[in-house]
Amino acid sequence: MPKRTQGLIAVMISGAALCFAISSPAHAADTEAWTPTESAIRAASAGIALPQTVAGLSLSKSGEASNGGRAVDNYAQYLSEDGAIQATLYVYLPTYADASLAAYMTDKAVMERFGAKTRRTAYASASAAGRADSAIRAVYEDAADGALTTAAGFVHAGRWIVKIRVTGPTERRGEVLAGLDGMLANLSVDDPASLHSTAPASFAACPAAPTADARPTPAKLVGEAVPQDVRIPRDGRDALCIRGTVATADGNYDMLQQAGRNDGAIIVPIDDSGTVLAFDPATDGQGYKLSIHMVGQTDLYGVYDKVPSPRQVAAIIDGKDTQTAEAQAVATYAANGEITVSRLAQKGR
Repeated sequence: MPKRTQGLIAVMISGAALCFAISSPAHAADTEAWTPTESAIRAASAGIALPQTVAGLSLSKSGEASNGGRAVDNYAQYLSEDGAIQATLYVYLPTYADASLAAYMTDKAVMERFGAKTRRTAYASASAAGRADSAIRAVYEDAADGALTTAAGFVHAGRWIVKIRVTGPTERRGEVLAGLDGMLANLSVDDPASLHSTAPASFAACPAAPTADARPTPAKLVGEAVPQDVRIPRDGRDALCIRGTVATADGNYDMLQQAGRNDGAIIVPIDDSGTVLAFDPATDGQGYKLSIHMVGQTDLYGVYDKVPSPRQVAAIIDGKDTQTAEAQAVATYAANGEITVSRLAQKGR
């Protein structure tokens, strides 16, 4: 899964020393990413497992993609006997979890990576873990100038996102698709009720949005409450629309809002690994608060009097917005469900 832009990294790490922690995850650093059984590999904290051999693919290695020791960003790689078909199972904990959004951003990444000849030949709801419409299934043909077929599946289970990628030579398309479908079918979830019904994101017409810059409101101390969930429908449950396009040094990003709502949350997906900027209406109805969501972490910023302009959002992503260069607090999510909220000392305050 691609990592976020360097500018955004600079935004997220520029806070000063920690002042306090609300709660402390017990033994979070000692959490095991995967627990192998005789025939399966299991992400114990997520309650999600997959056979070690499935549809002609066998487990070759597993570990953590990032956040080492926290078991919130886990991967398992599978290979065909000759190594020509490669598959990766990701089980990760984005603090803004949305299978539809993960599919949308992966779709963009696939199209950008594999070139103009790439064709999307399937992109729809599918079954996973024995339940209908609990996954999004995507297939891409003629990738890499016709050399490859690549396919992906996305599942939202509880707080976790499951992402499956399978890639192989075009002439072995059938094996690629069998690999994806076999992994989706053989996925095991401890709590089937935790599976979210999901569908590809749909987009409707978006009314013209104001383009004037927003103003930060006077700084307020961050309270001890856990960050509130961003109030926008997820997993394809309602149409979104593109409010504007943000042009940055690293590329263009969409500002998304719920179609037909001018007073709801605005999100800006950054990558296909769960990084999202969110502007959510403040609880007192005065302005919009900024938060940046990642795998296992949410950075909490201040409040604007209205939704920032695309130019301001670009400055935030590029790490050039001096008004929001420092987070006020960081919420760290452990694999066991506990959340630590730490207030940051601000420079010059």
